[in-house]
Amino acid sequence: MTLLLTGATVLDGLGNDPVRGGAVRIEDDRIGAVHDRGPVGDADVLDLGGLTLLPGLIDAHVHIGHSSETRAVLNMELSVAERAADIFRTLRQTLDAGFTAVRDCGGIDHGVLRTVGRGLVPGPRIWASASPLVQGGGHGHLGSPFLPPDATFHFRVRGLTAVGRISDGCDEVRKAARECFRQGASFLKMAVTGGVVSLSDSLDDTQFTVEEIAAAVAEAHARHTYVTVHAHNVAGVRNAVGAGVECVEHGTGIDEATAAMMAERGVSLVPTLAIAKVLEENFDQHGLPEQIRCRVGDTLQGMTDALLAARAAGVPIGSGSDLIGPNQNRRGLEIALKARVLGAREAIMSATSVNARIMRVADRIGSVESGKLADLIAVDFDPLAEPELFDDPDRVVLVVKGGRIVKDTRK
Repeated sequence: MTLLLTGATVLDGLGNDPVRGGAVRIEDDRIGAVHDRGPVGDADVLDLGGLTLLPGLIDAHVHIGHSSETRAVLNMELSVAERAADIFRTLRQTLDAGFTAVRDCGGIDHGVLRTVGRGLVPGPRIWASASPLVQGGGHGHLGSPFLPPDATFHFRVRGLTAVGRISDGCDEVRKAARECFRQGASFLKMAVTGGVVSLSDSLDDTQFTVEEIAAAVAEAHARHTYVTVHAHNVAGVRNAVGAGVECVEHGTGIDEATAAMMAERGVSLVPTLAIAKVLEENFDQHGLPEQIRCRVGDTLQGMTDALLAARAAGVPIGSGSDLIGPNQNRRGLEIALKARVLGAREAIMSATSVNARIMRVADRIGSVESGKLADLIAVDFDPLAEPELFDDPDRVVLVVKGGRIVKDTRK
């Protein structure tokens, strides 16, 4: 199948100047040529005049498995069927919003990856960590304190969802990491500080020792992959960077010296501004315990300051929304918020080519280049002039995944 997209202004995701009236030729599931119409022949021609064509967007920090109201899940108020339906709805919403790839940082089992991969439900390409590694009583240990610490979480559903895997000590970390890979993980996620959505820690706490983090890194390297860490304070970030991780999520509190350490060791940062903004505006809609409200606090400003410090040091800045709950329809807000800090061009790159590099898949996705997978979107606005409109999924009027049109609302 050959598809020829013509007439659009093309942004390649690499930071180059837009090309007006560009043409992108798709051969089967790959981009065959860029800015070269070639013979039309039997190609299906789509006139995208007046639109802007970009690489499919990438959200490098999602929690697809947490697509239901948190309190309802913890209280066993939802059936497995309802939770599955919520997950499949979120997958469809994510794709419709122009995100053709995601990195799930904890919450889904390989059953969901297989379901999407087989085309049984629509959704983006997924790279997942399966169960995040968490220490007893740390961020991600959501079990009731009235249950024994080794009790299997009653809200885990094999084949569908994955929850924090408790691992205390290097041997348990190794065992947990290996089980994550058995669940279909393509990288490891570890919580090395307290978190916002936590019940028994604070943002200032550090979690896991350097030796425990290094054990996870060793297991990841044995599988030719990497570890990324949830971190909300400098001490936790420094522990993780010293242990050999490749990426930091959130990064609240990163200062100039820590950013320099990250840059020296090739560590990336994925700030998650969107979830802080959404919780700040609509906390009651997420079904979270009331004691978490005060934790949201100034994390948005803290991540913004960290982002600026990291950027100045030359740290690669990715893009992740970290949305949770049943209304994960504002992934583009992350790009809009980053554009206020970095400018529209860098914000778009963070959600395309930079994310692809962080995820080690830049040879496949993240830019409009010949040979890449044909994951493309068209929007009905100028992304460089109005990046805030990424926050409106309806402004994404065409989505192509693997050379197939999966959304087309062009007028």
